Amino acid sequence: MPDSHHGTAPIPHAPGEAVLPGGEYIRERFSDGKRDITRPPIPEPLAVPIYDNHTHLEIKDGDDFTYADALAAAEQAGIAGVIQVGGDVESSQWSAALAAQDARVLAAVALHPNEAPGYASAGTLDDALATIDELATQPRVRAVGETGLDFFRTGDDGRRAQHDSFEAHIAIAKRHGIALQIHDRDAHEAVVETLLRVGAPEVTVFHCFSGDEHLARIAADHGWYLSFSGTVTFSSAKNLHAALRVADRSRILVETDAPFLTPTPFRGRPNSPYLTPLTVRSMADRLGVDADELAAETARNTLRAYGSWDEVR
Repeated sequence: MPDSHHGTAPIPHAPGEAVLPGGEYIRERFSDGKRDITRPPIPEPLAVPIYDNHTHLEIKDGDDFTYADALAAAEQAGIAGVIQVGGDVESSQWSAALAAQDARVLAAVALHPNEAPGYASAGTLDDALATIDELATQPRVRAVGETGLDFFRTGDDGRRAQHDSFEAHIAIAKRHGIALQIHDRDAHEAVVETLLRVGAPEVTVFHCFSGDEHLARIAADHGWYLSFSGTVTFSSAKNLHAALRVADRSRILVETDAPFLTPTPFRGRPNSPYLTPLTVRSMADRLGVDADELAAETARNTLRAYGSWDEVR
């Protein structure tokens, strides 16, 4: 069955098999066999190196395109680095391990909000959070995420666990002085209320921003970052276009959320960090600015939020 947080299923490993190296994937995207899984071509790089602020290289998507392939293609497209993001204990450990051995990768670690109820019902939420807390001490783990609230996939019976997990992750990010990457689906008001009540970390990022102009203005008022994914390229995403226009440009980031949310004109096909330039160019068109100018701005914002890929925390 698909996993609860991204429509993926775990890939079993042989007893004692190391995830990295020796395991290119630990999850596989659920597919009905009807989706086009042809890889889009690598776009022309922008003049300025850019960063993918949120990707899931551990997820297999219909072919044998590994994390090594993804990172090599990203280099060809002018991607200077990626944030590899965990959503449960295993993928967070995988993310931290990859970041520790590859200079192109920094990691974010967390329990996805849709995973929290499962940990809670099994009586293992506290232990899982303790593992995330320990992983957050590693020098190339620069964010706690993705965490947050998701009222689309999780019903009322799971919301208490989501809230408890979210607040625990906020505390972990603040304790270690690293960024918070928020997953917010159909929960804008509750996410903002929580951040204001318990106190947001200094660097707070709305991953795959899905709000509107109103939420973008709230974020600007509090200095929170908005990370735009391929959804901002969709012609139907009027709320995102409006939000982009009013967002604080010093707090705009760009991401893929690969292998999901592929930007137009390749919507529905496998996504990967190398497609980030397509989203930057689309955003620049919406804003009426030069794409290389926006690329430079998002790159500066990324380094301010997470630190340099070259430095040791």
